Amino acid sequence: MANDVALRARRSDLWIWALVVLATASVVAVAVLQGNRAGQRFAGKPAPALSLPLLGGGKAAIPQGKVTVVDFWATWCAPCRYSMPRLQSLWTEYKARGVELYSVDTDDPAPDRDTQVRKFLSSNGLSFPVALDDGSASDAFSVANLPTMLLLDRSGHVVWSHVGAFTAPRERDLRAALDRALSP
Repeated sequence: MANDVALRARRSDLWIWALVVLATASVVAVAVLQGNRAGQRFAGKPAPALSLPLLGGGKAAIPQGKVTVVDFWATWCAPCRYSMPRLQSLWTEYKARGVELYSVDTDDPAPDRDTQVRKFLSSNGLSFPVALDDGSASDAFSVANLPTMLLLDRSGHVVWSHVGAFTAPRERDLRAALDRALSP
């Protein structure tokens, strides 16, 4: 009798865990699908003209007349952290071909923000320049989720976009879009 009760309790626990796993997988799947669809809202639109302060001083505008990757991220964002090494590698390779990277940190403008961002860059081996958004760039681009990555052609129009982690398949997509944008 006691064995039957223990067996039923274990089965009940297994069902609960199965439901938790299923619910988690469903939430992740919905987020990925919504993120991929959300990226389509940028297609063909011109990039707004804006200038942001740079980490370390000065200001920088989105380059005009150049193929540019614009990446919105934050230090607290796990998919952003996952994406950064891939972005660094891509930028290192493509900057020699004239591609610009406009990396936009969207962390709250707290007094220790510069220190926090520098520590993040250093601990992840990242060397690209970073613009500090006060919310104006995110608003101008209608960024609702992080990370959001956009590719601008030489005329300043969005020709590729992705919302969510920058995975290997998305990197292949961006490389193909970069090659198209760089071709005469």
